[in-house]
Amino acid sequence: MCGVFATQAQAQTITIKVHHFLNANSVQHTTMLKTWCDNIAKDSANRLQCQIFPSMQLGGTPAQLYDQARDGVADVVWTLPGYTSGRFPRMEVFELPFMMTNAEATSRAAWDYYEKNAKDEFKDTKILAVHVHGPGNIFTSKKQIKTVEDIKGLKLRAPTRLTTKLLTSLGATPVGMPVPAVPDALSKGVIDGAVIPYQVAPSIKIDELTKFTAETDRTQPALYTALFVVPMNKAKYDSLPPELQKVIDKNSGRELSAFLGKTQSDDDIPGKQKIVAAKNTVTVIPPAELEKWIQASSNVDDEWVAEVTKKGLDGKALLADARALIKKYTK
Repeated sequence: MCGVFATQAQAQTITIKVHHFLNANSVQHTTMLKTWCDNIAKDSANRLQCQIFPSMQLGGTPAQLYDQARDGVADVVWTLPGYTSGRFPRMEVFELPFMMTNAEATSRAAWDYYEKNAKDEFKDTKILAVHVHGPGNIFTSKKQIKTVEDIKGLKLRAPTRLTTKLLTSLGATPVGMPVPAVPDALSKGVIDGAVIPYQVAPSIKIDELTKFTAETDRTQPALYTALFVVPMNKAKYDSLPPELQKVIDKNSGRELSAFLGKTQSDDDIPGKQKIVAAKNTVTVIPPAELEKWIQASSNVDDEWVAEVTKKGLDGKALLADARALIKKYTK
């Protein structure tokens, strides 16, 4: 009899294919996605199992990940909406300069904002979480950045459309590219530096390829952050028995978003330690100097409001809502 039950249980096991663009040693793979997978396995009595594919092992490019979830190439992906420029304008608000306070609070705010304002932007998938990373920094290979004037003319990698606008407003020449392309571009001198959080820096050899880091005073809002989403293929979700859909639902939403944001941000600490150990010069931009950066980039907010308003949305109200939600969750 036990053998019969074991066979039935085996037959009912459903594998969720999870796809992302970072390597298998990244915290996104080893902790963030694995914890989610462990939790759905536990809560489903192992009827739901994950197979996580790092480094784009299922093919395609990072910019194609969202559509892979939509089309069923993967069941769940972890990606940046910003890799497909302008496609998800409402959620872009969290990538505006000097918006983020800390990743956990801002990720909670981003989930609430998504639920209220942006669900139709992602209607082709089932969104399990939205989150941000820790404060972004500027890493440069040859020039130390102490003031806004030092940024002028530098070719700097930017992850998203709004970060590109931020760098332009500060006088840099932005070069858009996903994270995996950064090491090659730095080593060949295609770019002078990159804006990324500490967390991901060592995994793409930033500690070896750059000499200087400019980080903003952490008592101030972050220079920038990028938004991530965890979409699930709708047909895969719909195919699950109701009790397994409940398992997915339990492991989705604001708390998952906060966990992902906090975990990724906490990984900034060992990331920075590796940068410092490599004798990279870290410069903290103080509040007085930062005020000049904030003033120089203030037009980016205005442009975003104007752009989304042209699309028939209330840009001012969306920006105010995002700021209010971040304030609500920031302790």
